[in-house]
This record gives sequence, structure tokens and C-alpha cells, in this order.
Amino acid sequence: MHRRVVVAVGIAALILSIPRLLLAGEAASVEKNAEAALGKLYASQPAAKVLAEKSKAILVFPNVFKAGFLAGAHYGEGVLFKDGQAVGRYSSVAGSFGLQAGVQVFGYAMFLITDKALDYLDRSDGWELGIGPSVVAVNTGIARSITTTTIKDDVYAFIFNQQGLMAASAYRDRRLRS
Repeated sequence: MHRRVVVAVGIAALILSIPRLLLAGEAASVEKNAEAALGKLYASQPAAKVLAEKSKAILVFPNVFKAGFLAGAHYGEGVLFKDGQAVGRYSSVAGSFGLQAGVQVFGYAMFLITDKALDYLDRSDGWELGIGPSVVAVNTGIARSITTTTIKDDVYAFIFNQQGLMAASAYRDRRLRS
């Protein structure tokens, strides 16, 4: 069993190294992809535009690659926007453990509403979900109820452009800042 886990982690690392090389292009390319992804998100989810108007900053990862078999990992590069300007580059890196198999590509955007959320991002070495500011994952039902008067949490996150298939049970996920 131990050997299988080592092999699975090795395969996941190899699979994830390929997208990293593809994504490691120029800063301008990553910024353009993030801007385009944000534009598409606004067009498909009007609530995202409402949140953008109230946000201190928006962290956008247009392409995150995830792969796994028993153990897995994901990687993506993103951009932090303040007042419509790119002000920082980030990496999303996660490891996961548990029953899982597949490959998936997706994007996500985190709308940092409060100063607390932005300060946490600035001063932390990484962001682990469940620790730090409260994060609300926005689905279709929540999106319909978002207005400028109902926004009360620290961070709102949208996942978009999901492609591929990933079957998974419970796992641990950690995102790190680069």
C-alpha cells in the first residue's frame, strides 16, 4: 500500500508539473487571462459584478489544474486586482489525501470585501480554508440573493469554467502564496 501511495503522488506531481511549465509564462499573459476570466464571470454571474463594486481587492486564478489518484495536488497562477489594476501575483498550491481519481481544470475568483480579508492575505504565508477570514462559496442560489445590502462576509468565492472529472471523498486542501 505504501508503494502505491508513493507512485500515486509521483504521478500527480508529474501531471501537475506540465501545467506549471505552461502557466509560467510572462506576467502580462497571466494578467490578460485573469482579466478575461473575470470579464466572463461578470457576464455569466451578475452577482460577481455587485461584489466587485464592494470589494477591496479581487484574487483571480483563471486556470487551476488538479489531478490525483488516492493522493493528489493542484496548481494555478493568479493575479490580485485592486481598483482594476494588477498589484500582485499568487500561486494556488494544494495537496489532498483520500479516495480520489481524475483530472480537472477550473478557475476561481475570491472577492475580498473587508480590510480584515485583505490584511490577512498581505500578512500570511498562505491561506488555508477554515482559518482566517470567513469565505462564502457562491452558488446559483446564493448569487440570486446577493445585493449591495446583503454583503456581510469577508470573502466571496466563485468557481468557474470547470472541465474534466474528479471523483473525491473528504480530503485536506492547503493553498499557499508564492
